[in-house]
Amino acid sequence: MVERINYKNLPTIVGPYVHATKHANTLYISGLTAMGSDAQKEEVCLQTEEILSQIDRILIAEELTKNNIIKLTIYLADISSLSKIREALFAFYGGALPACSLVEVSALISKELHVEIEAIIALNSNE
Repeated sequence: MVERINYKNLPTIVGPYVHATKHANTLYISGLTAMGSDAQKEEVCLQTEEILSQIDRILIAEELTKNNIIKLTIYLADISSLSKIREALFAFYGGALPACSLVEVSALISKELHVEIEAIIALNSNE
């Protein structure tokens, strides 16, 4: 069975999707952006920090840690900004490096947005 979840402590979704879905022992987090947050109109580093904070809030709500992160997919509107977000990523991981894919895209849902991040999370780290 698939459980569809919207988290109250994240920006409200206005599109036809949910923040995350749970299936078996995996949590699939939709592409998160800074949309609806104070960082929406800020530069890529602040938007990245906001998104990582949203992922952290999901982990806390699910009583998980960053060690449960299996994979991130990062979408950047400008690949040259990768060097600007690396520090935020390393600080967030705290040594628990996940698998990661990076994709440069021509645009995100709003011109104000520079980065979007999806995550796959293991719900049971004992397996």
